[in-house]
Amino acid sequence: MFDLLHPGHIDTLTVARDSGDALVVGVNSDESVRRIKVPTRPVRSDAERAYVLAALECVDLVVIFPEDTPLNLVKHLRPDVIVKGGDYSADTIVGATEVRGWGGQVVVVPLTPGHSTTAIIQRLRENR
Repeated sequence: MFDLLHPGHIDTLTVARDSGDALVVGVNSDESVRRIKVPTRPVRSDAERAYVLAALECVDLVVIFPEDTPLNLVKHLRPDVIVKGGDYSADTIVGATEVRGWGGQVVVVPLTPGHSTTAIIQRLRENR
């Protein structure tokens, strides 16, 4: 989702970029974020999130997808590698089965301690 970009996201994106020839980042649309999270999220619009991600040197392309999961995007792009942060396991990553099915690999990047969008939002609310 990459709502509020933080060091944990950068760590994941860096590993993702190092895992393949190009890095395509799927970003949930605003509507899908509201369905998945809560009505008050995302903090930044999908266009803003895509713009910030696309400005990063490690990112080659950003695609906004309207579904609740990136499965259709994964099936369409057929990546050799799929990468997610450590709040997932290889068995819970949407599209992992498909990527493995065509000979690709699944990479789970350990969480960067002390960094989460939810925690950032909570701290901001407390500091009002």
